[in-house]
Amino acid sequence: MSTEARFAPGDWYAVVGEQVTVLLPGSQRARVAGLWDLADSGADADALLDALLAEGLSSLDHVALVAHGDDATRLIVRGAPTAAVAATSGEEIVSAAAGAAWAERLVTGVTSIRVTLTGDGAAEHLLTPGIARVSVVEFGTPSDAVAAVPPEVPEVPVLVAEPEPEPEPTPEPEPEPAAPMSFGEPEEDPTPTGETPVVEEPWSDNDGQTQAGVPVPDFDRPPIPGQEMAPDVVSQPVASLVFSTGDVVAVDRTVLVGRAPEARRFASHDQPHVVTVASPHQEISSTHLEIRPGAGADHGSAIVTDLGSTNGTVLAQPGLDPEDLKAGIAVSLIPGAVLDLGDGVTIQVTNP
Repeated sequence: MSTEARFAPGDWYAVVGEQVTVLLPGSQRARVAGLWDLADSGADADALLDALLAEGLSSLDHVALVAHGDDATRLIVRGAPTAAVAATSGEEIVSAAAGAAWAERLVTGVTSIRVTLTGDGAAEHLLTPGIARVSVVEFGTPSDAVAAVPPEVPEVPVLVAEPEPEPEPTPEPEPEPAAPMSFGEPEEDPTPTGETPVVEEPWSDNDGQTQAGVPVPDFDRPPIPGQEMAPDVVSQPVASLVFSTGDVVAVDRTVLVGRAPEARRFASHDQPHVVTVASPHQEISSTHLEIRPGAGADHGSAIVTDLGSTNGTVLAQPGLDPEDLKAGIAVSLIPGAVLDLGDGVTIQVTNP
C-alpha cells in the first residue's frame, strides 16, 4: 500500500511519523509533544504504544494507531475512531466493541485505510510527517484499489460516409473568469461574504461595537530587529493555512487577514495574499494579522504578527499553553498551531 496520506481538518491531533501515525482527541494535547519526539526519531509502533499507556489505559478513552510495515499494516482503535480497511482479501470496518480495551488488526495486502474520528469530511489535504489537526485521515490512493477490468470487446469496423466540409465557425469570445469567493487582489471588493465593511480612518477600529484601542503605527517588516528579510515570494510554500470557513491558503508570500484588509504599504512587486473573513460582531480588525515566510533562524517556517488588532489574537501551539500575541512581535508557527481571531474564525497551520 502506498503510505501517502490525506486528511480533513478537525479537532483531533495527528502525530505523523514516517511509518507510524497516532490519532488523539483534543483533550490529549499534553501527550502530543512527547509522542512527536518519538515519532520524529523513528520509533516503532510498540514504543509509541508504550508511551501512550505510560499513564494508564483509563486516562486514554479514545485513540487510533496505524503502523505501516513491509509485509503488513497494524491498526489499533479504541473508543470513538472507526477504520474502513480495503485489502486484496476484501473490505472490513474496524471499531472497538463496548467494554473492550481496543480493537487490533494486522492486515496484509492493504490498499487503503480511512480512519474517521469526527464527521465525514473529504480528505483533501496532504498529510506529511509532523502534527496536524484532523477529523478524517486516509492512507493509500485510489490507484491502489483493486478494480475490476471489463473484458475486451473486439472492435467491429464501421464504414462512415465522409461528411461535407462545414464552414469554419466564428470564434466566440472566452467568458470572463469568475472572481474568487474568498480572497483576491487588494483592489478587489474586500467583502465577498456580503457584509459591508465599516468605513474607518487608518488604524481606527472605533465602530461602536469593538473596544476602543490606541492607534498603532505601521510595523517595520520584519518586526524582529536584526533579522534578515525573507524573499517577496518563496519558491515553495512553507505552510498551508486552513481557515474555519473552509478556505486554504499557501504561505508562499505575505498573507494579510482581516475584516477588510488593506495592503497599501506593500510595493507593487510585493503584493500579498489578502484574505477577508466575516466578523458579524466586529471582533476582527480591518487588517488583523500577517503571516509570512520566515527568514534567518525562522527560514522554512511561517511566522505570524498581530498588526495591533483591537481584540487581539490567541495562539495555541501543540504541547504549549495558549498565548495572546503581542502587537508587532513575530512568532514562529509549527504544524498544528491554531490562531483564534474571534467571531468564531480560526486558522490552522499545516504542512504545505
